[in-house]
Amino acid sequence: MESLLDLHRMEIFCKVVELKSFTRAAESMYLSQPTVSEHIRYLEEILGEPLLDRMGREVQPTQAGRIFYDYARRMLRLREQMVQALRDHRGTVSGKIYLGASTIPGTYILPELIAGFRLQFPDVTVSLKIGGSRAVVDMILNGEIEIGFTGARWNDPKLEWDEFCLDEIVLAVPKDSPFGKDEEISGEDLSRIPLIVREPGSGTRKMAEEILKSHGISTDSFRVVAELGSTEAVKQGIRAGLGGSFISRFALKDGGDVGEIVPLRIKGLRLLRPFYFVRRKKRHLSPAARMFVSFIEENKKARNFCLSGKEEKG
Repeated sequence: MESLLDLHRMEIFCKVVELKSFTRAAESMYLSQPTVSEHIRYLEEILGEPLLDRMGREVQPTQAGRIFYDYARRMLRLREQMVQALRDHRGTVSGKIYLGASTIPGTYILPELIAGFRLQFPDVTVSLKIGGSRAVVDMILNGEIEIGFTGARWNDPKLEWDEFCLDEIVLAVPKDSPFGKDEEISGEDLSRIPLIVREPGSGTRKMAEEILKSHGISTDSFRVVAELGSTEAVKQGIRAGLGGSFISRFALKDGGDVGEIVPLRIKGLRLLRPFYFVRRKKRHLSPAARMFVSFIEENKKARNFCLSGKEEKG
């Protein structure tokens, strides 16, 4: 049973689960694929349970594998916390922070913040997973990440939410749209535009629909022509003339969008929403994660990011 508690073996198993591949796990850990396979075979032999399903080139954990992964990941993080505690004793901050974010903050806000944070704390590395707001919250509740950043929130007694940024959602249309030369569009005209929407778990979609309904604009009459699973896919659809879409202004900051995609506001209405960072209540963050939260708070007070919010306040 001592061999079962070998943290290196646990780390290899977790890497296979996360990358869904023996080959990619071996490459990321600078090991040979037979070595990785032998470690997994040994774990399965000791436990008397298959931990992984081999489905062609992709690997998925079995039910037993998911249980083992959850506990192995916790033990690996505990090791990191121990190492960090000893470094804190010597007055240094290092380690790894596990973050998750929905598409807009994860793609357009956090990379710059992470770069600024690492200038102050070069011994800290950051792992950032990007998914829908609901998926990010699930990762927090499952212990996969310490801090999440989302474009929507909901009541959950196990979670603690804080606003960190203000965003504006606009209706983006192709340059050749009949409304492509306008700056505003009426609520009545929305039904005339073929719409691309994000998947149901998207924070942008959730907030846009809630704000429109609160102003008496029903989404039932919208002409939805496509449901796409990422902001970049939506932007490509708009450029191709597939339709318009409600999208964050942050996603239109790329200079390549100028002249190709036209942002419109709804007449008499601003689609404003906060971004949140979210943590699990009563969970002790790692020292590096605590420093990252402090860094976010300092930048929020100094208004060093979230230009959409700055524009609105002006």
